[in-house]
Amino acid sequence: MTEKYHLAELNVGRLVADVDDPRVTEFMENLDRINGLGKRMPGFVWMMEGSGEPGTGNTDSKIDGDPQYVSNLTVWESVHTLEKFVWGTIHKQFYERRQEWFEVLGALHFVMWWVPAGHRPTLDEALARLEYLKSHGDSDHAFGWSWLKDAEKWKEHRCAPVAAE
Repeated sequence: MTEKYHLAELNVGRLVADVDDPRVTEFMENLDRINGLGKRMPGFVWMMEGSGEPGTGNTDSKIDGDPQYVSNLTVWESVHTLEKFVWGTIHKQFYERRQEWFEVLGALHFVMWWVPAGHRPTLDEALARLEYLKSHGDSDHAFGWSWLKDAEKWKEHRCAPVAAE
C-alpha cells in the first residue's frame, strides 16, 4: 500500500493560554525548529501551511475561529517515517511535555488515513476523518496507531486513556 499511498495525519490541540502568554513561550519559540526538522526528515512528503501555528492569518489552518487551537496536518511516505520523526528525534521531548502547553481535550484529537501519492488533504477533509473516527472507531477510512500493524513505537509512548477517549 505504501508505494501508491502515503500516510496523512492530523493532530489537533488547544493551547492552555494565548500565544503570547509565558506559559506557552517555550512551545512557540521551538515551533519553527520542530516543523523544520520534520520537513527535512527522510519520508516527509508535505505539511499544511500554518501547521502547528495557532492564531496565524492562514485561514486554512484555523479551527472554529479559535486562535488557541493548533492543527498539524502532514503527509508521510510510511508509518515508519512518521514514527521516526515523532519518537526518534527531539520532537519526542516536546511530545512528552505536551500537557504543559495543551489542554486535555477529553476526545479524540488525532487521526491518520491513507491518501493517494500526490494528494494534499485539506483541513476540512482531515477534520471529517477525525469526526468519522470518533463516530465509527478505527477502520480503513480513519484510524489511530493501534490500527497500523507496522506501528511499533507508539506502544511505548501512547497517550493516557483519558486523553484519547
